[in-house]
Amino acid sequence: MKEPGDQDTDGGKLDGSKSDGRQSQSSSKSASRSAMKEDYKLLEDATEETFTEGRESRLGDDDYSMEQLEGSSSSFQDDYVESIAESRYMETPAPDSERAEEEVKKKISENFFYDYAELISMPFVTPDSNIPLDLLTLVHSFGYDCRKRANLKLLDSSTVMYIAGNQLILLNLKTKEQNYLRSSSGRGIGVIGVHPDKTYFTVAEKGVFPKIIIYEYPSLRPYRILQDGTELAYAYVDFNYDGILLASVGSSPDHTLTIWNWKEEQPILRTKAFSQEVFKVTFNPEDDEQLTTSGSGHIKFWEMALTFTGLKLQGSLGRFGKTATTDIEGYMELPDGKVLSGSEWGNMLVWEGGLIKVELCRAARKSCHQGPINQIVLDEGEVITIGADGCIRIWDFETIDTADTIDETGLLEIEPINELQVGKNVKLFSMIKMSDMGNNIWLAQDANGAIWKLDLSFSNITQDPDCLFSFHSGAIEALAVSPLTYLMATTALDCSVRIYDFAGKTPLAQMRFKQGGTALTWVPRLVSYTGAQIIVGFEDGVVRILELYDPKGLTVFAGRKKISDADINLKQVFKPHTARVTALAYERDGEILATGSRDQTVFFFEVEKDYKPIGYITTPGPVCQLVWSSVSHPESTLLIFCENGYVLETPLPTIKEEEEDHDAVSYEIKDMHIKCFHFSSVKSKILRLIEIEKRKKQKELKEKEKEERRKQLAAEMKEDGEKEFQVEEEEEREEEEPLPEIFIPSTPCRILCGFYSEPGKFWVSLGGYDSGFLYHCEFPPYEKSINGTEKKDEPFDFRFLEDTEDNPIHTITFSINQDLMFCGMQNGAIRVYILSQNNPSLTNMVDYWHFNLHDNNYGCVKGISTSFDDRFLVTTGADSNIFVFTIFSEFELMKAIKAKVPSPRFGIEAEPIPEDIEDPKAYSIENARRKREHDKLMKEVEEIKAGKREKLKALRNEFQQLLEMNKELPKHMQFKRTDFDLDSKIRAEIGRKTAHKIQQVEKELAWEKEKHQLGLMKLQNRFRDSLESDTIVVHAIQSDHKISSYRLVKPSKYSKSKRPSQSERRTSKLERFEKEGAGRKDSQKDTGESINVPEESIIDKGKKFRPKTLSEIMVENQIEKTRKLILKAERAQLKIQQRRKEWEELAHSKKMHMNKCILSLRDLKVAVIEEIQCLVQELKSIQSTLHISKHIPIPEIPQIHPEEVPEKRFHYDEEILLNFKQEHMTIQDEKPSELEQRRSTGAGGGFLKLSFGKDGDLTTRDSLSRSSRALALIVDTPKLMEFEKADPIDLELEIMKRDEIKHVYMQEYLTNRIKELIVTFDAELRLLRHQKLKLDIQMKLSDLHHVTLFQEMLLLKNFEKQENILQERVNSLDKEEQDMQWKINETLKEMEEKKNEITKLQDQEKALYAGFQTALGENNKFTNFLMKVLKKRIKRVKKKEVEGDADEEEDSDESSEEESSLESDEDESGSDDEVFDDSICPTNCDVGLFELALQLREKRLDIEESLVEEKKIIDNLKKEYDTLSKKVKIVATNLNAAEEALEAYQREKQQRLNELLVVVPLKLHQIEHIVFGEIPNDLSGTLVFSNHSLGRLQERIRQLHEENSKQQKLNKEFRERRKQLIREKREMAKTISKMEETVRRLMISKFGRVIDLEALQTLSVNTMLEELKIKKLRKELSNAKEMKMWEEKIAQVRWELMMKTKEHTKKLHQMNDLCTEKKKLDSRLNTLQNQQGNAFQGPRKADIVARKKVTELIQVQAERILALKEEIALLRKKGGFILPPIQPPQEKEMKPMGL
Repeated sequence: MKEPGDQDTDGGKLDGSKSDGRQSQSSSKSASRSAMKEDYKLLEDATEETFTEGRESRLGDDDYSMEQLEGSSSSFQDDYVESIAESRYMETPAPDSERAEEEVKKKISENFFYDYAELISMPFVTPDSNIPLDLLTLVHSFGYDCRKRANLKLLDSSTVMYIAGNQLILLNLKTKEQNYLRSSSGRGIGVIGVHPDKTYFTVAEKGVFPKIIIYEYPSLRPYRILQDGTELAYAYVDFNYDGILLASVGSSPDHTLTIWNWKEEQPILRTKAFSQEVFKVTFNPEDDEQLTTSGSGHIKFWEMALTFTGLKLQGSLGRFGKTATTDIEGYMELPDGKVLSGSEWGNMLVWEGGLIKVELCRAARKSCHQGPINQIVLDEGEVITIGADGCIRIWDFETIDTADTIDETGLLEIEPINELQVGKNVKLFSMIKMSDMGNNIWLAQDANGAIWKLDLSFSNITQDPDCLFSFHSGAIEALAVSPLTYLMATTALDCSVRIYDFAGKTPLAQMRFKQGGTALTWVPRLVSYTGAQIIVGFEDGVVRILELYDPKGLTVFAGRKKISDADINLKQVFKPHTARVTALAYERDGEILATGSRDQTVFFFEVEKDYKPIGYITTPGPVCQLVWSSVSHPESTLLIFCENGYVLETPLPTIKEEEEDHDAVSYEIKDMHIKCFHFSSVKSKILRLIEIEKRKKQKELKEKEKEERRKQLAAEMKEDGEKEFQVEEEEEREEEEPLPEIFIPSTPCRILCGFYSEPGKFWVSLGGYDSGFLYHCEFPPYEKSINGTEKKDEPFDFRFLEDTEDNPIHTITFSINQDLMFCGMQNGAIRVYILSQNNPSLTNMVDYWHFNLHDNNYGCVKGISTSFDDRFLVTTGADSNIFVFTIFSEFELMKAIKAKVPSPRFGIEAEPIPEDIEDPKAYSIENARRKREHDKLMKEVEEIKAGKREKLKALRNEFQQLLEMNKELPKHMQFKRTDFDLDSKIRAEIGRKTAHKIQQVEKELAWEKEKHQLGLMKLQNRFRDSLESDTIVVHAIQSDHKISSYRLVKPSKYSKSKRPSQSERRTSKLERFEKEGAGRKDSQKDTGESINVPEESIIDKGKKFRPKTLSEIMVENQIEKTRKLILKAERAQLKIQQRRKEWEELAHSKKMHMNKCILSLRDLKVAVIEEIQCLVQELKSIQSTLHISKHIPIPEIPQIHPEEVPEKRFHYDEEILLNFKQEHMTIQDEKPSELEQRRSTGAGGGFLKLSFGKDGDLTTRDSLSRSSRALALIVDTPKLMEFEKADPIDLELEIMKRDEIKHVYMQEYLTNRIKELIVTFDAELRLLRHQKLKLDIQMKLSDLHHVTLFQEMLLLKNFEKQENILQERVNSLDKEEQDMQWKINETLKEMEEKKNEITKLQDQEKALYAGFQTALGENNKFTNFLMKVLKKRIKRVKKKEVEGDADEEEDSDESSEEESSLESDEDESGSDDEVFDDSICPTNCDVGLFELALQLREKRLDIEESLVEEKKIIDNLKKEYDTLSKKVKIVATNLNAAEEALEAYQREKQQRLNELLVVVPLKLHQIEHIVFGEIPNDLSGTLVFSNHSLGRLQERIRQLHEENSKQQKLNKEFRERRKQLIREKREMAKTISKMEETVRRLMISKFGRVIDLEALQTLSVNTMLEELKIKKLRKELSNAKEMKMWEEKIAQVRWELMMKTKEHTKKLHQMNDLCTEKKKLDSRLNTLQNQQGNAFQGPRKADIVARKKVTELIQVQAERILALKEEIALLRKKGGFILPPIQPPQEKEMKPMGL
């Protein structure tokens, strides 16, 4: 690039290079294509001969090498790569020096732009074909790549852009106008991006080494081009916050991450992002040097780091840890460097330092979104998440930014501020904010094909989500164009059918179904003249006929707010197939509809009779296309293309009569003459023939050259030349390569599309290996005997298709005049061949127009069709795009063209809507008929079986009659039972077979029997065996009263827990205080010793080291208080434990007692019923002798309810099982509500039947015998009366009268007795019911109390963890403080010792001077000299002890240094005193004294050195002491803070405990809160007091009144006193002012000025006071020493006392254990002795064992509750102030201590 001044010239050079590159590209393509054309032309002449011969004589099936194919036909991709390489070489300057200069000196001008016309891809046109480049012109696009990431960008408030295939579409939201930018590579667009200033946007393309083109907006001129950023395609691009840098990441296979200086078109940094797919790359808005990438199973954090080798990208891969690895679609960088990302399961992950800090979810562990989070945005201090579930949720930024884990799960529950559910069938992919000021409007990309306008203001005027555009999502499966107007219909697997006005560029209507559409065609005008019907096939095999109409033409549309331009109505629906419908075709006359499917069937329907089914045929493979013959064919035939290589031709099916069709079992047509063509691959043969012709031509050329060369050599060398020529000819013959072998793929290639050419002939396009050609085939003659699946057929002609080796034709359509053939390619391109009319052989199919429109990777063209007038072409692709083109024509189109929607039929609004088939498992037409026939056949079979059964029944009845007649005969005439057997062996054989069958059935059902038995056993173990007593409900006889027992569960073995032993028991707070007290005493002992310091230090430091005697007193007081509190708590716990134990025993025993009472009441009822039954029987026998007029109504016998005998529901017999089986079979066909009723009634009937029929518990055998005897009397009496007809005598009449009187009395007596029994039982039940209600109240209160305790326990458990942490911190800090204090004491001891040593050395020095003075004597004239010698300061060599491990060299170095320093000191000393010389003894001086002075000087020097060393040590100790003191202060501060935190936490715990709700039951007389004379319904605002508390409050009110009166009196007195004091104050002020004036006058008269007397007093020194202060300090020192001594003695005695107490306590514990063991042994011994004597007396053994178990369970539970209570009490008393519990009496306090 040149400088800005050289823009024009350089720009021209650049453009020239680009154009040269394009010319080289086109020339290479044309050269390759011309080579293929020449090969093809060589083959044209020999095609007919070769293929006619080939059909008779088959070529050999050999393998074929693909190398020859690559040499014969070059693919478009290879041409493209070569062209790109050539263009690169042409753009690259040749000299390296010039290139280096350009890189250094020249930059791209800011005003430089590329030429758009030279950049974009243009259609390819066959050279010299005169085909216009604008043969097809794009006029509109319906749809966009909705599943491409970030495929919706906003350029300004009214313009958005998105990718659609090979086009970038700029859409004006207001005018709905579209502008198009084409791809430059022709291979598609990867991703788009927008500059932060909205002045530029990027288009990152796909292809081989694709480009990134940056366009200026709104001029849309190419501004910059970035190259060599990736190999095949870009996945994402992003500008930094300032827009200076651009980041791009490539897709597979390289995944290259590149940072660009895009204005200079230079890459700054480049690296491989990851080994798997990368979805996204973004800059950190707060720091341009940080980037983030995410993708498949990873997230990576990047940083631009300046290293020794330069600027580099350093990436840190995020580690998921315990969290499952997930694909990350959306993420966001937080301002502090953290990253917030989504996950596949919908939760948010907060990343910090490459690790997951916390995972965010909603309450109750619900995920933030139901599915992956596709985008996360930070807007106006709020975090917005966009999920694939169609929801947008707003979260608080501060909550997310400060989020942290609270437990091991790593989850934190938060709730969104606001949320918006866009729709049900919505899958949001990305979202952009519109730049309107003051509005919170967003545009959203929906992966289901829509573009939404969303208002996220969440206010009162918030608008509902508005769907701006709605398109297909996914591949568009079918397309159809109206035969009358500019309407088209499309369908896709998104379950929708859509109607478009492609001329008016507007979508008209859509209709959704349960299943996706797979085939579609417009009903021809022969069927629907108005062109208003379309027929659609779906993936579940259903075919629906839809009718399109204009709703504005309806006569009645009142109440409609908005009338659309078109509407769709369901007209008819039927299901001919069981798999997806793949093809629909109407016969040329419109009489028959054919439908094809993947279920390998083709179904025919008669159109005129409302699509009445004709029948179907089966095909050898899945059907992919159906084509009816045109009008030019003599007969109407159907061409069926199957995917697996089969092509069928069927004639028009014959329509059967209704009677014949009705009797048919199936719709299958079996007698149709179907022609079959099984395609066999011939591509290898074609390529072999091409190679043969090519070699033949080359051989002819070589022969000509050889002939010329031979002639030339013969002329020059004659005979030698001929020999040399023969040798060369032999060598050339040896060099010939073998021909390519024949290859036929093992799996047949898929047929993609085809069409008729002539009757019996067709063209077909195949994929896979056979692509690259269009094959012309002919059906063989029909032969019924030949199996079509075994034979192989070959085409007789073909046409070569350029650049379709890997890009076959998927769909073909023709213009109306058959002069244009439109082809849809696999890579999304459109190819148009120019044909000549009436040329079915396609001989001139050479020139074509080719252009890439849909996406090259996944945009296969699924449908292509022209309009009814050939003005428009519509294409649909698998990339969900629909493109509309205008076809080039010499006549200009009208400007305003709009489709006309058909008018509605008359009465369409009144027609009933047909019932739709929504169930995908519904029967098809064929299956429904077969099911109907099968049901008919089964019905006939059942009728035959019923007839046979009736005959058998009649025979059985006749046989029974014979048997009865035989019994009536005399015995000697009766036949034996065996005489009726035709053959005894038959009966024996039948019996044997029956027994065998029974045995066989038992074996077969053995597993089921065992399974059900195990199931029954498990159910019993789980639900029944665990019950100690089940619920029994006893009903009263006359009233509705009833009473139920308690349902008690047996104690579980897991509930038994051991009491914690003494070794496992936690140390109490008293013990901890004792330990702490002892430690503190030791520390105080150490601190006391530190007070023993010299007097000088005490005088200097003042009060710093005074004795701390109060601390010990405080500790002792604290220990004493703690001991008392612990004793009180233990007593309260023992009391609570005793109460708990007593209450548990009482509660369980009361429940058991009540259950026994209810059980005995039930037994009483049973006995009463038995007695009533006997009485009723007697009453009936008595009434049988009385006249009817004297009868009294017999009372009804009470019944036993099933609830009263629940144990009977587990008893069953064979009859009950059979009834249950029958009920179970009948219940399966009934409703659920009836099912429950049947079960309840069936169960009740079973119980009653069982209780009275076979069991003797409720109705004893004696009562039954009595009743039976009574019935016998009743029955026998009439018989006697019948025989005795004589009249009674008088005596008999008297006896009868007496009996009558007796019977009347007995009747009344028995009736009264029955009533008495019933009344007595009901009274007993009511009395017991009253007792149970009282017990229920007690139990409920107990349960409420347990609930409160349980809540307290849970609360304490929640607080325990944190409290333990705080307590451990306090303990650690306390221990650390004690260690520090101990170190300080040790340091002070060492300092004291060193000071004593210094004192000793000073005393030695004084003694030395004194001794020397004594030796000198008095009046010695050399005294001054000798003293100078003694006191002279000299430096000498230090004495060092040389150890064995010392380094000799170091010693020598040190000695030399010391000698040099000594010499220098001596020189200095000599210079100071030149006269004085201590080396020579003066004359007349005693030599002995001189020597003594020298010796003593050496001693003095040793003492001084020792003093210096000791002082250094003291200084170091002082420094260490100061350091430790500072540390102790810090630790003490931390300890105080930790103790305060612990205390605050305990206060919070106590507060939470106080906040727990406690239930207080009240009676009505206890409620004094009355409103208007009534108790209010709401008592939430009332207070609950005890009577004692209420009395105290009332007493307090009285006291407050008295105090108030006293205070008023005092107030009055104090007011008077205040007035008096004010008066006195005024008088005193006057007196003071007078005295001050007097003093001032006296000072002036005496001193001449006013002076400060206090300052004058301070200047004077009071010697007496100073002496007294010194004496006071000395006295305090002596007292401190004495106190220290006594404190040590006291501490020693206390330590001994504590040891003795511990030893005594230990022995007491041992004695307690022994006593407890002795007591247990005594109780066991007593139990054994009692059991020996009372084994057969008293209650049953089972009751004793049960009671013992229950007692043990209660004891274990009581012990466990006691342990929990102790722990709760300990936790409550951790520093918190708690009121002491109520103290029990002394006896109860001492009682537990003895246990």
